[in-house]
Amino acid sequence: MDQRRSAPEGDTLTQGRTTDTAGLTAEDRLEDEDYPAYSMGAAAEMLGVTATFLRALGAARLIEPKRSSGGHRRYSRYQLRLAARARELVDQGTPVEAACRIIILEDQLAEALRINAEYERERAAGD
Repeated sequence: MDQRRSAPEGDTLTQGRTTDTAGLTAEDRLEDEDYPAYSMGAAAEMLGVTATFLRALGAARLIEPKRSSGGHRRYSRYQLRLAARARELVDQGTPVEAACRIIILEDQLAEALRINAEYERERAAGD
């Protein structure tokens, strides 16, 4: 079952996504889109944004990075995709808080559509 779930009002999209990294091989980590592999600096460079922008996404509750044992923020590929979408919206003139809300609503809609399609498949199989 997909671990991605829509965030309840006020929660981050990634808060409910948990991945137990204990026991994962290096290959598993490379394939796991939830593995927090990217430091804030690497994430910011990849996205062409500042660390301040990434912190703003956290403050707006779009993403909640994991913390390394030293307390440094670590981002997953999934979180980077959310941040990239936020950057697109901000580049189009959308305020950060509004961009984050749009992304949360988009995710909730996608999840509702997925659940509806699953329900329709089950109903069709029962007919």
